[in-house]
Amino acid sequence: MEKTMLQQVMTAPGEIRFDRVPVPQAGPGQVLVRIKRIGICGSDIHVYHGKHPYTSYPVTQGHEVSGRIAALGEGVEGLTVGQRVTIEPQVFCGKCYPCTHGKYNLCESLKVMGFQTTGTASEYFAVDQSKITPLPEGMSYDEGAMIEPLAVTVHAARRAGDVRGLRVCVLGCGPIGILLIQSLKALGAEKVLATDVSDYRLGLAKQCGADEVVNTRDVDFGKALLDAFGPDKADVIYDCAGNDITMDQAIQNARKGSMIVLVAVFAGQAHCDLAKLNDSELDLNTSMMYRHEDYVDAIRLVGEGKIQLKPLMSRHFAFQDYLAAYQYIDGNRENTMKVLVDVDPSEE
Repeated sequence: MEKTMLQQVMTAPGEIRFDRVPVPQAGPGQVLVRIKRIGICGSDIHVYHGKHPYTSYPVTQGHEVSGRIAALGEGVEGLTVGQRVTIEPQVFCGKCYPCTHGKYNLCESLKVMGFQTTGTASEYFAVDQSKITPLPEGMSYDEGAMIEPLAVTVHAARRAGDVRGLRVCVLGCGPIGILLIQSLKALGAEKVLATDVSDYRLGLAKQCGADEVVNTRDVDFGKALLDAFGPDKADVIYDCAGNDITMDQAIQNARKGSMIVLVAVFAGQAHCDLAKLNDSELDLNTSMMYRHEDYVDAIRLVGEGKIQLKPLMSRHFAFQDYLAAYQYIDGNRENTMKVLVDVDPSEE
């Protein structure tokens, strides 16, 4: 094995360098992973533009990841060298109230790899065994790197409880929106209406399983809701766009007594009609990341063929072209879904 490796470092917004550093050792209870693929997500873009409120520089990014085990530290059991894996990037204390009550995704001192602590954007990465989730041998590294965002949407779908037989609407057809559409259908939702202002994204949403799609630049959202579901409207509206317009669409048009789930992260302070929310006795729910069971279910649903990941893979970039990947995303916002960085392209 090599003694040194390349590690990506974002030194300031829009600036990336590569350092040559020693390959880390797998300490007791740790696993050394040869990183294969890294996905770039919207939160990474916020860091790139200097607009992530909880990230400081310099930072090594990378939290959507797949790889192969290169070495096992002392005391590690149940894993083997050569096994395909992904890494769950949450670093939590295990002692606060959320952690001790099964909700470690809400840890009072939560850190996420690639944002508040070192991410996986290096050729090798040593991590505690508890953060390792095995991937099926037949799953590609590209798919493995997308399990993290898929786990986000499996978790989000279930924030409304058991969705079997429900009629739901998803606002916003970016990568998370389209993965949520698929997660809802895979978990048994009866009908999914998807909205966006991009015909390209709506076409992809339809390809990936949305029952109906509507461009709300052309059609009033309230009318679209009635046309799709009739006077009873939707049981749940999921907001994957995260702006005042979509939240207002949801609040003003939701069936009284129904639920809205905010999945997206608002870029700034929200301004919405809480009087109408109150008057309609709407449940405003939210969703934050995921837990291990969401990873397990995400992997299972891909394996069962209920989730399509390949249609969302827009383009690959070499590891040392990390900056070019961001520039490409900025220049092709509407038509770009998931951009993947090939840290080690030697295997699919």
